[in-house]
Amino acid sequence: MEGVLSLLPRSHTQFVLSRSNFSNAIKSDSLAISGVVSASTVSPPHNSRRRYTQSIETNQAPRLSSLTKRTIQNINQEISPHRAVATVRLLRIEKGGAFAGLLNEKGKNSGKNEMDYVERTLGFRTRELDDRDIRLVTEIVGGTVRWRRYLDHLILSLCNKERVFTDMEPLLLQILRIGFFEIVKLNMPSYAVVNENVKLAKVALRPGAGNLVNGILRKLVLLKESDSLPLPKLEGDDRARARALATIYSHPVWMVRRWIKYLGQEEAVRLMNWNNADPYFGIRVNTWKGYTRADIASQLEDLKVDYETSVLDDFFRIRTGMQAIIHAGLLKKGICSVQDESAGFVVSVVDPQPGETITDCCAAPGGKSLYMASRLQGQGMVYAIDINEGRLRILRDAAKLQDLVGVITAIHSDLRAYSIRNIVKSDKVLLDVPCSGLGVLSKRADLRWNRHLEDMKELTRLQDELLDAAALLVKPGGVLVYSTCSIDPDENEGRVMSFLQRHPEFSVQPINRLVPPDFISEDGFYFSNPVKHCMDGAFAARLVRSLS
Repeated sequence: MEGVLSLLPRSHTQFVLSRSNFSNAIKSDSLAISGVVSASTVSPPHNSRRRYTQSIETNQAPRLSSLTKRTIQNINQEISPHRAVATVRLLRIEKGGAFAGLLNEKGKNSGKNEMDYVERTLGFRTRELDDRDIRLVTEIVGGTVRWRRYLDHLILSLCNKERVFTDMEPLLLQILRIGFFEIVKLNMPSYAVVNENVKLAKVALRPGAGNLVNGILRKLVLLKESDSLPLPKLEGDDRARARALATIYSHPVWMVRRWIKYLGQEEAVRLMNWNNADPYFGIRVNTWKGYTRADIASQLEDLKVDYETSVLDDFFRIRTGMQAIIHAGLLKKGICSVQDESAGFVVSVVDPQPGETITDCCAAPGGKSLYMASRLQGQGMVYAIDINEGRLRILRDAAKLQDLVGVITAIHSDLRAYSIRNIVKSDKVLLDVPCSGLGVLSKRADLRWNRHLEDMKELTRLQDELLDAAALLVKPGGVLVYSTCSIDPDENEGRVMSFLQRHPEFSVQPINRLVPPDFISEDGFYFSNPVKHCMDGAFAARLVRSLS
């Protein structure tokens, strides 16, 4: 494992290992144990609900409505709110009903709205989430989702029979995953982790479930303390080695095999380390409203936010402190927006100029549209097209917030139908296509488990169709920018080369004056490498249409 870690630059190694001792965290292989349920148990929780309602009656509280009484009586004071919310959120993610992150596209935190889900799922409420709870939910949910394959490997190893794992009810499995993640990856005090997760299993399920959690977690603690967590061996043929790496670094096997093919094993390991680390967030200053980067830097310092300035003039990179930015109202007031630097570079490839007409073909929720509109300086128009009306509403709201209503028009349509009936041609067209998202796996922790090899063929077919449609909107001499948030050559260079064969009226235009040379590939395209550039992976090609 030391050989693997040596592949990382020193600064990146420190970043990846900032939360836990990596060498202790990822040693795993297959181990069978017996007698799990008979291990020592933690005493069951006391009935705090009765004490709470009695204290209300003793102090002669004002008369409450029956609904309020039921709500108060249903608050469990002993279960940590972050643990209850994290468990339920993981269940929702597994069913496809939620994302891993609590920060939504409006920059608002949805954590405070989770308690209704907790009550419906677990049968009780806890106290409301405070800021510390929200941070813990974000960390636990994101980490547990990222490390799911590895955690399940450990859990299966510690079950006395395979059926105990395969037949395990979903809620119990999520409780165990959280406990394993906290002990192995966060290095939290084992006694607290065991006690809290046993308590949750007993209250939310039944005493026997708590006993099972107690026994398995205590076995895990013993193995970790003796540095004997089972680790798959990197041996055998290429398929076997890919499976072992997929377990150690918790990624789907097909992704690992694909990255080894395109990048080599060393670079694939670096990429998986990046995907498993806590992500940076980018924010963009809304200069159109009169704010400068110096203004925002001063506010970030006052808020004690850990940040870096970007090579892009209007951007910051936030290491920690997004909650402080949210609470200060910087997003809500339209002073700045959550946007990764990689997306900003795509807009740089478009190079919007005042007076131009620009079409953004798959625009919602609108980050790139809004940035392009702000660079028009009040002159010109961005037509933002998207098939999803709900996400277009987010764009419209953001345009009002950022004072950009006069230079951006949202259009609800399928691009393929719109391009056929529309006769107005644009100076520049941006097509940021639906893609695999393989460049944003550090931020979208759940995405790796929702993508399958079979998706790639369907995605590339759709990308070709959208490219053909977008080409119809470009005027002679105009520019078409094709972009993705993927690092996969089939979705990037492959689609551009295929398009140029079908459309000889287009050619690749150099981008040397638009982005730094470190971001330009050998083929002349924009490419951000997550490991190399410490930002989301993204691709963009600038294509110009001939005048004839």
